[in-house]
Order: sequence, then C-alpha cells, then structure tokens
Amino acid sequence: MPFAIRTLALAFYLYAGAALAVANDAAKSRHPDWEPGVEAIRAKEWSVAIDHFKAVVQNEPDNADAHNWLAYAYRNRRELELAFRHYGIALRLDPNHLGAHEYVGEAHLAAGNKAKAREHLAILAKLCNRQCEEYRDLARAIAAAP
Repeated sequence: MPFAIRTLALAFYLYAGAALAVANDAAKSRHPDWEPGVEAIRAKEWSVAIDHFKAVVQNEPDNADAHNWLAYAYRNRRELELAFRHYGIALRLDPNHLGAHEYVGEAHLAAGNKAKAREHLAILAKLCNRQCEEYRDLARAIAAAP
C-alpha cells in the first residue's frame, strides 16, 4: 500500500475512534470545565480543550480521565512531550485505563515508535481479551502505520 494511502488510513482510524470515545465519555467529573473540554475535543479545538482540561487536572489531580483527555488534546496539537507526560500520569493513576493505553499507543505511532505502540496493544489484549474497541482501534492504527 502506498505511503500516502496508509497515512490517510491511519488518520481516519485515529479520528474515528476518538469521536466514539468522546461520545461515550459522559461526565466523569463535576468540574465546570469538563463538559466544555469534551465539547472542544469533539470540535477538534485542541487549544480550547487544553485550557479546560488543565483547569480540571489542577483541581482534580487524581482524575485519570482528565489527564487522558488533556494528553489527547496535546497529542493532536503535536505536543508529544506533554502528551506523553499526561498519558503517563493517567496510567499511573489507573494502570488499566483502556483509553489511555490506546491513545498513548497512537502517540507512539505519531512519534514513529511502532514497537512501543505494540507494547500498549499487548497490554490492551490482556486487559480486554482483544474484545474492546480500544484494542481494535489501536490494532488498526498500527496496521495502517508506515
């Protein structure tokens, strides 16, 4: 498969999976910035989402979901160092966080590290017996990656 087609396929899988995850991520916080942050993610307004989720994690530093979404917004703004930092926090808070494993795997793909993405795929395989959406989405992204 030509490089350009694989790259477009990878982008499709990453964004399609994220849209479903955001839709399923109803209020996991009562913080007033949570819902506007989720709406900003849906609208792909990464800087706005970052501002909202930074406020959430400042007030709820133990909220793995908030760190996951903050990392997701950073990753989509191509700030991988900050994305990896917040995915790491999310996974320290909740080592079984399916979304964080999927998304950090996708961040590793964006950084060109397919081997690290496969490590998170293996973790997802153990956590959900390859039956969860997060496993399927990351597996497709890895298959589509150059």
